[in-house]
Amino acid sequence: MSFSTQLFEGKLVRLAPINHDTDPQVESRWTHDLAFLRSMDRKLAMPLSVAQVKKKYEAIEKEVDESKRLFHFTIRGRDDSRFLGYVRIEGIEWTHATGNLRLGIGDPLERDHGYGSDALQLMLRFAFSELNLYRLSALVGEDNPGALRFFTRYGFVEEVRRRKAIRRDGQEWDLVHLGILRDEWLSPAVEGKVSDE
Repeated sequence: MSFSTQLFEGKLVRLAPINHDTDPQVESRWTHDLAFLRSMDRKLAMPLSVAQVKKKYEAIEKEVDESKRLFHFTIRGRDDSRFLGYVRIEGIEWTHATGNLRLGIGDPLERDHGYGSDALQLMLRFAFSELNLYRLSALVGEDNPGALRFFTRYGFVEEVRRRKAIRRDGQEWDLVHLGILRDEWLSPAVEGKVSDE
């Protein structure tokens, strides 16, 4: 990676910290989207008030400061700074150079425009070049085929499938553990890889 490489700015988005003045109102609206909530977490889906989102942000920032095992960024439009979603690396095990990745674009109207792809590429570069991690994982429910295609397009491979580990609306789904190694990310065969030159 050269010194001229923009670490937190892609073609469409930039990675930024939480804006406590405006982000809680936006994310509170996202929590009313059941599909978004279920794609991001296996916890009980619940809409959050603005005050609850503010408390969530305080807890995130406290964990970032204290644990040193979490890196949380908002995804913002490169040109207009609008809040599009978030991406994070969590559960970092520094001894083994591994971590888990989560990414979501909040507003359904903002999905499928390349923002998630741009953010993922930035986060992979951050993880492998800046944090010096060797391996990243992503957990995706079988009920989210779009996310499975998304991660595999960028070099993640299926490693483990926990059978019927998710139960929603009276149906059981597998939980798929995907992973990517630094060497795989460096491979020129990875679609859409951000150049470090």
